[in-house]
Amino acid sequence: MRLASFRTPAGHSWGVVDDDYIIGIIRPRVSRDLDFEGELAVVIDRGGRCISAEAAMDHVAGYACYNDATLRDWQRQFTPGKNFPGTGAFGPFIVTADAIGDYRAFRLTTWVNGEPIQDAGLDQLIIPIPTLIEYCSALTALAPGDVIATGTPVDVGFKRARFFS
Repeated sequence: MRLASFRTPAGHSWGVVDDDYIIGIIRPRVSRDLDFEGELAVVIDRGGRCISAEAAMDHVAGYACYNDATLRDWQRQFTPGKNFPGTGAFGPFIVTADAIGDYRAFRLTTWVNGEPIQDAGLDQLIIPIPTLIEYCSALTALAPGDVIATGTPVDVGFKRARFFS
């Protein structure tokens, strides 16, 4: 298993989700291959550094939807294709961890123009949330309000080669 981390650059803006529609995600003129990955966003409640996987879920405030829009033609490595301004839609709501319980009992479905493109159980995440929190908190201190995008469970867009215009 290989882990990668992403930091949002200062001044970076996320897209916005409103009434079931993504608004604010803009395909930069330098790309033709704007893609999506439906993901679960984990919102941190209690910060910390070097948080163990066993204690990680005690640091979660809640969850939200996240559309990791990616410029595939800029993704020779992870960072360039995932850090253009306005290419990540977050929300519109955060559901508290206590209201969810075990996140692995839920499914993540991504719809495009009324068609389900991704559909998988969150128990199929490539890297479990406790492991992500442990890894990220080893790299940098986590603070309340930090957001970790979990990655997509299955059907990564790069393999689909179906891009937005």
